[in-house]
Amino acid sequence: MVSDPLSPTETRRYARHLVLKGMGGGGQQALKAARVLVVGAGGLGSPAIAYLAGAGVGTLGIADHDVIGLSNLQRQVIHTSAGVGMSKAESAEKFAQALNPEVSVRLHPIAVTADNAAAIMAEYDLVLDGTDNLVTRRAVAAAAQALARPLVSGAVSMFDGQVSVFAPGGPQFADLYPAAASDDDLPSCEVTGVLGPLTGVIGTLMAMEAIKLITGLGEPLIGRVLTYDSQGARFAEFSF
Repeated sequence: MVSDPLSPTETRRYARHLVLKGMGGGGQQALKAARVLVVGAGGLGSPAIAYLAGAGVGTLGIADHDVIGLSNLQRQVIHTSAGVGMSKAESAEKFAQALNPEVSVRLHPIAVTADNAAAIMAEYDLVLDGTDNLVTRRAVAAAAQALARPLVSGAVSMFDGQVSVFAPGGPQFADLYPAAASDDDLPSCEVTGVLGPLTGVIGTLMAMEAIKLITGLGEPLIGRVLTYDSQGARFAEFSF
């Protein structure tokens, strides 16, 4: 898809991208033409939405059916105390538009399920999943695979997080999470907690992978999982 030329305002806004070797005008044009869906506007979706909006993704979809709770604000940094009780999707739109009015935001304030995931995702080129349960993550992954859409997937628990990319032709979500895996086997954030800045690290890495996929920069995490141990300040990687 070819986007419209950058306006003088956009040229100033994205000046640090335009002078960046490997990105330049071509990369910024690719970002402007991109249609990206973020599923989940919580701990991982918050930094992903912030950096994708700031980077100039032309169309940013936000899917989340939940409302803001006070306990969310320790890590979901695009929302505010004044927004408690407000739709997370609408709050995320308000943040993204205030940060960058050049971005077109589309809201999907509904739960993403196996029944509607493909219909929601069909209008986008790339999907980021920051949800916190395997049922939704499997539905998103299955739809992305069926539609041949790249999927950037992140997860966090307590002090640790991980991010990976599932792309057409490469290893898929089911290769990493077998059908036998269940949410009952995984600790929930409500029970075990999660360190706030950890979600910022992983969500920002998700935005980075999305930008790489859109612009062709670097080597995306396709078939690889990047893990982060916040207590030990260590990154590690494994292939699958």
